[in-house]
Amino acid sequence: MQTHEFFLTLLIILMTARVFAELANRLHFPSVIGELIAGIILGPSLLNWVEPVEAIKFMAEIGIILLLFEVGLGTDVKRLAETGLQSMMVALVGFVAPFLIGFTVGYWAFGLPLLVSLFIGGTLTATSIGITMRVLIELKRENTQEGRIILGAAVLDDVLGVILLALLYEFSIGGGINLNNATKVIIVVGTFFFLAPIAAKLISIVIKHFEEVSEIPGLIPTTIVSLVLFFAWLAHIMGAPMLLGGFAAGLALSRRFVLPFGVALHGWGPTFAENIGTKMAPITQLFTPIFFVTVGLSLNLHEVDWGSTFIWLFSLCIFVVAVGGKLLGGLIINRPWPLRWIIGVSIVPRGEVGLIFAELGRESGILTNEIHAGMIMVIALTTILPPFVIKSLYNRFSPSLLHK
Repeated sequence: MQTHEFFLTLLIILMTARVFAELANRLHFPSVIGELIAGIILGPSLLNWVEPVEAIKFMAEIGIILLLFEVGLGTDVKRLAETGLQSMMVALVGFVAPFLIGFTVGYWAFGLPLLVSLFIGGTLTATSIGITMRVLIELKRENTQEGRIILGAAVLDDVLGVILLALLYEFSIGGGINLNNATKVIIVVGTFFFLAPIAAKLISIVIKHFEEVSEIPGLIPTTIVSLVLFFAWLAHIMGAPMLLGGFAAGLALSRRFVLPFGVALHGWGPTFAENIGTKMAPITQLFTPIFFVTVGLSLNLHEVDWGSTFIWLFSLCIFVVAVGGKLLGGLIINRPWPLRWIIGVSIVPRGEVGLIFAELGRESGILTNEIHAGMIMVIALTTILPPFVIKSLYNRFSPSLLHK
């Protein structure tokens, strides 16, 4: 591709993603769905105007790493401690149940290979708390009992999800399940989460010092992007997926990350993390749409045999597992039944996190085009429907019934 052609392609991707994200938001759908649809329209499924060339894929890789950095930066580990056992139960059941049932359905019901079934189960563990929190904030319910439980569960879900993603990545590049490699990945992840806060604290001291004396704007974005890229490179060198480095960097710089054994970083207030988030937002918002559009571009819906009963039966079964497994996490806790339903529905959205799992499976050649298309449909439905159901539940039940 010539340079001028690349510029035109990038222009089309960015503008189309923005238009469809705005349109999705006006229709009260998550913006990520609009960006995914933009890719489907531009790609081989419809217009076939844009091909995901290597340069676009590299930019999408940066987008996914920055997206995981943003997820890590927004993770408030203190929330998990505040909501305690109930958040842990919601997260663990909502993580384990979809994974085990999804794996069982893929492996035993449809006879899919072991690694494919693991990716299916792994994709169903994802939770996109950003979508739910927008609804709770709109309804002014983010600081209620259920809001705190949902946030606490999301923190643990994020950490468990990234660990599982690292394991599946190792299995995909290793060509199968290897206990030694799995142990190595767990050690790497543990080391990352132990050392990242220490490194981030030291780096933050340097950043704060130079920000005070620097007369040139843009110090924080430059140093933070450099930190994220370094962590991504280090993760790759250690045999983990690069996006783990982005998540670790964000988590280490998050508002209330505590070291193991409960040793807090004294003098580390939320202000610095909020300042980082504000100044990094334009960069993140530039690159992450490219990733979601690229996911849409990678789908070729013409290659899917829509007349086959497999695609419809598979998608339906996976959708039931995706919803039921997460609902189970909310239904088991000791709360009024209306709250249990609200909490369960609130952790159903897969959103961007589910797309990351599915795309990793496709890129590694584990998921076929047909299975990948089915997973994308399930992710889209579990992202679009829950916000409407949450609003309906709140409208149906009075505050007195929710907290009796």
